[in-house]
Amino acid sequence: MFDFPFFSVLDLLGTAAFAVSGASLAISKKFDLFGVFVLAFVTAIGGGTVRDVILGDTPVEWMSNSYLIATIIGFASLALLFNPFINKMKYVVYLFDAIGLGLFTMAGIQKGLSNEMNVFSCILLGTISATFGGLLRDIITGEQPMLLTRKEIYALACAGGGGVYFILDAIGLAKEINVIACIVSVFLIRHITFKLGVRLPGVDENGKWIWK
Repeated sequence: MFDFPFFSVLDLLGTAAFAVSGASLAISKKFDLFGVFVLAFVTAIGGGTVRDVILGDTPVEWMSNSYLIATIIGFASLALLFNPFINKMKYVVYLFDAIGLGLFTMAGIQKGLSNEMNVFSCILLGTISATFGGLLRDIITGEQPMLLTRKEIYALACAGGGGVYFILDAIGLAKEINVIACIVSVFLIRHITFKLGVRLPGVDENGKWIWK
């Protein structure tokens, strides 16, 4: 059975993925060394910080968990070290962001469950945990925030993965399977919709639906 230490590892893995995502984007934007680490930190801790504040779990986790800080510094450093060998920087940012989405969605859901929140609140908390670091990253770098635009399926992938977790849980499958299925589902929804160019419809200033 999985216990709290497992979900601490899950948090660390998500932190590592988002640290690489933030650092890689900073490098592609030609940030200085300090800027690379700042963006890595913001991307990695943004969602978890908002999550903990909502729950009233203060001081927030990264302030009392030195492993998270070490993970961010270590993986941001690796992104810097291996940058000369990375040709498709945008794809690397996307790939690690997609991995981080799945990991943090599940970590956020677990936080909600441990606080005895209902299904919808847990999914919302998982989505916030997974997306708000990326939101801050995009705002800082001047990118269109994926969370707020029709450019790509982002938050919906997290909600979909969360839904998979609770559906499988209701069926009665083992918790281990549900956790893995949630993480993989978020990644696959994000990846498949990205590859196919799927996006949600929108409305223009004249009230007409936009489908492309």
